Amino acid sequence: MRKPLLRSNGAVALVGLPLCGTLPAAQAGGGIGVGGAAAQGAIGGLAVGDAIASANDGYCLGRPVYRAPPPVYVEEVCHIERRGFIDPYGVEHIRRARVCE
Repeated sequence: MRKPLLRSNGAVALVGLPLCGTLPAAQAGGGIGVGGAAAQGAIGGLAVGDAIASANDGYCLGRPVYRAPPPVYVEEVCHIERRGFIDPYGVEHIRRARVCE
């Protein structure tokens, strides 16, 4: 979800919380009662919230979706060569050297 949607839901919850805390006067007959009213409010809130959320859908078919390309790994081609050199005393040494291309 996006932050603006969360902020608006939080604001609605803060406004509705004090209204739920007050109890209405007792009804003598044909009313649905506090529990029924709360259930109707919750169901209506879910229906309205679902309608708002589906209207603000960020993804639509046909719109481009941008993402990072997959990483590319390049393998180095290396091999070992034997290289000889002569030190200042005139002794020949042969060493292995790793050569990468």
